[in-house]
Amino acid sequence: MAARSGPTRNILVKLIVGAGTASPSPPVGPALGSKGVKAMDFCKEFNARTAHLTPGLPVSCVITIRPDRSFSFETKSPPSAFLIMRAAGIEKGAARYAAGDPPVGRISLKHVYEIAKIKQKDSQLSGVSLEAVARSVIATAKTVGVEVVR
Repeated sequence: MAARSGPTRNILVKLIVGAGTASPSPPVGPALGSKGVKAMDFCKEFNARTAHLTPGLPVSCVITIRPDRSFSFETKSPPSAFLIMRAAGIEKGAARYAAGDPPVGRISLKHVYEIAKIKQKDSQLSGVSLEAVARSVIATAKTVGVEVVR
């Protein structure tokens, strides 16, 4: 039988990590360690790239791990739900939200467009209009239980 070699394709790992606070403890360590990447190397580079952001701000990142165990990563904006809850001034969204339930918070259309501008900077949303991104933010707000007012 032939000797089994490692992966021959790039592996993608998606994580949400606090800006400037990455450490090799879970979730970073197990996610990267199982792929053969040194978590401490990633943490040092990630913390350096996100040093300008508010510490602890959740930042989405996509890590590309190559067959030689080297890696590169791309940081993205915080999740929409986090930005909506921060704008509404609430800690937690509604666990289950139905049409007749009272909203857990309120945000204005101005907040929606500010969040949409932040989200539009992501590479995957670069070709999408601001209006379409704003509609997506409104839908996420409804899911979280936050009412959008004019």
